Amino acid sequence: MSSSTFVYVAYISATPQELWSALTDTELMRRYWFGLRCESRWTAGSPWKIVCGDDQILDSGEIVDAVPPRSMLIRWQHQRIPELKAEGPSLCKLELERHAGAVKLSITHGMARERSKLIELASGSWPLVISNLKSLLETGSVVLQHLPNVRAHATLEKSHG
Repeated sequence: MSSSTFVYVAYISATPQELWSALTDTELMRRYWFGLRCESRWTAGSPWKIVCGDDQILDSGEIVDAVPPRSMLIRWQHQRIPELKAEGPSLCKLELERHAGAVKLSITHGMARERSKLIELASGSWPLVISNLKSLLETGSVVLQHLPNVRAHATLEKSHG
């Protein structure tokens, strides 16, 4: 079966525990994820969701596996745009590894579907979110205050209101 996969790697000046905490702290997350927040207990089998400032659920799923502060596997499905929801669930693996005084964060996000619009959207969004996270941890402030217009997202939003 064909699949769509996006891989992103960043090196962040932090400890694995500091990075893990930033990835799982709902209030801190709002600062680097453009007002969005992920809610979960962050343990295997627990529900997981991405929520907007107005409490609308954008994505939902579950934590498949979590090994703090080393790795997490999340299965989720988009909930807002029908075309993306119809694609089914995706899997996102986050891996944290010490590397030369920093932490290597690897994100592998994919689904068993060729040319996934969700993975295309994720490939434009993950770099923005992780750039903000890196900047926040290293300097105390984010690089981007507002989510730039991601072309795939804007196109889908226009067609689905």
